[in-house]
Amino acid sequence: MAVQKSKVSRARRGARRSHNALKNTTLSTDQVSGERHQRHVMTSDGFYKGKKVMEVKIKEDTEEQNTPE
Repeated sequence: MAVQKSKVSRARRGARRSHNALKNTTLSTDQVSGERHQRHVMTSDGFYKGKKVMEVKIKEDTEEQNTPE
C-alpha cells in the first residue's frame, strides 16, 4: 500500500488538479443548413462541411400511429 512521506498542501493539491476542469464544447454553424453542431461531427441533418454525407431517416410521430379510432 502506498504511503506518502509528507502531507500535500492545499496549494500543491490544487495546482495538480488545475488541469482537470471540464471545458465547454466548441460549436460550429453548418454552411448549408445553419444548424449548430460540435466541431468535426456531422449535423443531425446529415451534412458535414456543407456537403450531404449521409441520408438520415426521419422518425414519424408515434402519436399518429397510436391514436385510438
